[in-house]
Amino acid sequence: MKIFQLCKKKRYKSLLPLLLFLIFILVISLTIYSGQKESLAQEKAAEALLHLSNADCIKCHSTVATTVDSKGAKHKTAVNCMDCHKGHPPMVPKDKIIPACSECHSGTPHYELAGCNSCHSDPHAPLEMKLASNITGPCLTCHPAQGKEMKEYPSRHTNVACTVCHSAHKDIPPCMNCHRPHTPEMVNKDCLTCHPAHQPLTITYGQDMPSKYCAPCHQDISDMLKSAQTKHTALECVFCHKERHKVIPACETCHGSPHPPAMLAQFKECNACHINAHSLGK
Repeated sequence: MKIFQLCKKKRYKSLLPLLLFLIFILVISLTIYSGQKESLAQEKAAEALLHLSNADCIKCHSTVATTVDSKGAKHKTAVNCMDCHKGHPPMVPKDKIIPACSECHSGTPHYELAGCNSCHSDPHAPLEMKLASNITGPCLTCHPAQGKEMKEYPSRHTNVACTVCHSAHKDIPPCMNCHRPHTPEMVNKDCLTCHPAHQPLTITYGQDMPSKYCAPCHQDISDMLKSAQTKHTALECVFCHKERHKVIPACETCHGSPHPPAMLAQFKECNACHINAHSLGK
């Protein structure tokens, strides 16, 4: 203020423009310095964001960290936070923080599917999937062997969606959810002993299979065998029908040629006389 008053005096009036110029230069310098200081601070902040660690992220995102630790699968073991999230606001716009799945996942038919988050709803728990009840195609992109099996061995299972049985990923339901057991004491492992789930009509079994498991589907034959009371009655079904369903052995397998050649020449089929292997004509 005293400087301006001094400049008003006649002999100092010529210094006033110089003084104003110097003040202008000072203001400009301070503005530039302030801008440089702010820019430097932003650069340091950006540099810090580039070197964020998982430990830094966890400070604000502890819930996400807990999910990744317990259910993250390869999103826990193969990558860290900044491998997916390339920055943080304000340096990176909020809509750019979450990457597209295709940035990492590509090269297989499954990864070409659209709408990843319709099943993988939480990328921090990628294998905790929510599945609709009518999905088959997407499942077969990861499980082609099962799809081939169902196609080559058609059954009623072929005509239902994968998620009718597998309502959650890796969920293998007990057969009894849909099917009645042959006998009350049967458990799920007994079903799978004979019926592979993806080709249930390809029925195979061991020599320890009890006849009571066969009888519910072949009740008329079981009743006939019991009422006949022949040596066949004492045998388990699998003694003759070995290893797989619908095997019908030749009588000669066990009995050889028990009759004279002349009789065998006239009656070429055993059942011409014995009528049925389960009753032997009685």
